Amino acid sequence: MPRVGVFICQCGNNIASTVDTKKVAEEVAGLPGVVFTCDYKFMCSSPGQEMLKNAIKEHRLDSVVISACSPHMHEKTFRKASESAGLNPYRCEIANIREQCSWVHHDRTKKTGTIKSIDLTRMTIERVKRSRSLTKIKIPITKRALVIGGGIAGIQSALDMADGGVEVIVVEREPSIGGNMARLSETFPTMDCSQCILTPKMVEAELHENIRLYTYSEVERIDGYIGNFTVEIRKKARYVDEELCTGCGECIEKCPFKSGSEFELALRNRKVIYTPFPQAVPNIPVIDARNCPKIQKNKCGACAIVCGPKAIDFSQKDRIVTEKVGAIVVATGYELMPNERFGEYGYGRIKDVINGLQFERLASSSGPTGGEIRRPSDGKVPKSVVFIQCVGSRDEKRGVPYCSKICCMYTAKHTMLYKHKVHDGQAYVFYMDIRSGGKRYEEFVRRAIEHEGSMYLRGRVSRVYERNGKVIVQGADTLSGSQVEIEADMVVLATAIVARSGADTLAKKLGIGYDRYNFYNEYHPKLRPVETTTAGIYLAGTCIGPMDIPDSVSQGSAAASKVLSLFAGDELAREPQTARVNTMTCNACWDCLTACPYSAIEREEVKDRRGETIRWLARVNEGVCQGCGVCVAVCRSKSIDLNGYTDEEIYAAINAF
Repeated sequence: MPRVGVFICQCGNNIASTVDTKKVAEEVAGLPGVVFTCDYKFMCSSPGQEMLKNAIKEHRLDSVVISACSPHMHEKTFRKASESAGLNPYRCEIANIREQCSWVHHDRTKKTGTIKSIDLTRMTIERVKRSRSLTKIKIPITKRALVIGGGIAGIQSALDMADGGVEVIVVEREPSIGGNMARLSETFPTMDCSQCILTPKMVEAELHENIRLYTYSEVERIDGYIGNFTVEIRKKARYVDEELCTGCGECIEKCPFKSGSEFELALRNRKVIYTPFPQAVPNIPVIDARNCPKIQKNKCGACAIVCGPKAIDFSQKDRIVTEKVGAIVVATGYELMPNERFGEYGYGRIKDVINGLQFERLASSSGPTGGEIRRPSDGKVPKSVVFIQCVGSRDEKRGVPYCSKICCMYTAKHTMLYKHKVHDGQAYVFYMDIRSGGKRYEEFVRRAIEHEGSMYLRGRVSRVYERNGKVIVQGADTLSGSQVEIEADMVVLATAIVARSGADTLAKKLGIGYDRYNFYNEYHPKLRPVETTTAGIYLAGTCIGPMDIPDSVSQGSAAASKVLSLFAGDELAREPQTARVNTMTCNACWDCLTACPYSAIEREEVKDRRGETIRWLARVNEGVCQGCGVCVAVCRSKSIDLNGYTDEEIYAAINAF
């Protein structure tokens, strides 16, 4: 005969105001198997937990029911207290009489709430009487981590994990780490040089004994589960031997052919064999195979002739490298919305209409103009520049209703950079409203307006066109109620931040969720902001959504702390609420395999003594299974049960009601 203890929580007045907790305790006391009942003001408090522990020992309870708030709140609390008293923690169940009862029934006579609380408690008692003593699943851990993306968030995460003694593999699809931050001239609100603060971290990542860089590489395939992932990485052919190359740059100097620079965003050309920027890490060139005459037509080969170490290898092919890791941090960053989508602002037709990142390159000392602000059309210094905010952002028609978050701040920074370099120039800013929610951010914007003389015009731009060598910007100033026409030398668009191209494809490889804008979904945006629904995979930076550098760095460190916590032990203890297959009734229809969103169902071959296949069965990989129950619902032969939620337990609860 089971020995069940029932504890009714008053939760102050949260429950007691609409539920007669004493009556609930009295009513369930007479149920078969119930040997102890009580009600108490706060069961989650230290005295309440002590009462629970003492009752388990004194009354030799083998099961416990806590009628209180949602199990999301304190299930772990009560199970931990039960375990410390010698009870299997999974024989402790919660009856939710707060969110599902007292909070929705405001009858001050307490009649409705009390009746429903009795029903919910009785159902849980019948369920716990049939529950099993489960044990946590032990999984061995491969103490190596993979970071996908070599921007500032990925670099910070890799450095933190490496400093914690973990071996880290960084995969970056560009020839150098650094991400978009490497393109920036200065950073708000401190106006410090982006390269000055980023380059030391890039070099530290390259030289760190626990970090291995795979640049110009992409993740091809991911298998496995938390603690035991197998990752296939495609190392694209550089046509330069990384072991032999000394980074002298002789090959780049002698190359006679040029092509558009991706890093400089088409503002200047680069050689066909190139490093993206002077501070690139690693400082190893890449040959642009599509534009190389030697690779395409077997002509030229000047780079190979002048290369002293003989590092040029035109026969090089892509190769697949397989690595085993225990955790993955995704930090793939962002892109700007394609400029071709802004025809109304003259982009593509008017050379002097550029985006924010292109302006960063013009302002950068390592950029195409050596840090001088010169317009792309004729190289002249612009005496008036119009900055247009919310280009694509907060725009339902373009499918980007969200705010890109950093545009207000970097536009204010751009006006300052412009004024510092063109002292007699005038900056105009068309804006909808200003969003400067960060430490010292509001003061930064006020500085741009009040000290640097930037003219902010609240309104939208209706038209941009060319006239007599000027870019004419027509719009409205809604504060003065007047129409505005400005003859500008250059226009800078604060275009919307969007997810990286291929973000959805990578999400499918990883088995993680993403929203309709292809930004990755957190497990919980407030309480678990760097975790995903797939255990062992974490997020950092703008792959989640638009954010500034401090937030990206913070998330990189947060993801690293999660990985270090995961790797703290030699084994991972997981909750045992996973699916299990009855091998006697499984008919191998594979509906479960098709339906499982986590790929936790595997095919298991059953052989006889002679090694011949007798049959196939479905098997649940407990390391991957998240206990969602989809396989239970689709199984035709009813051969799958969920630990903690078996058919026997559920039907017992229903029958009790």
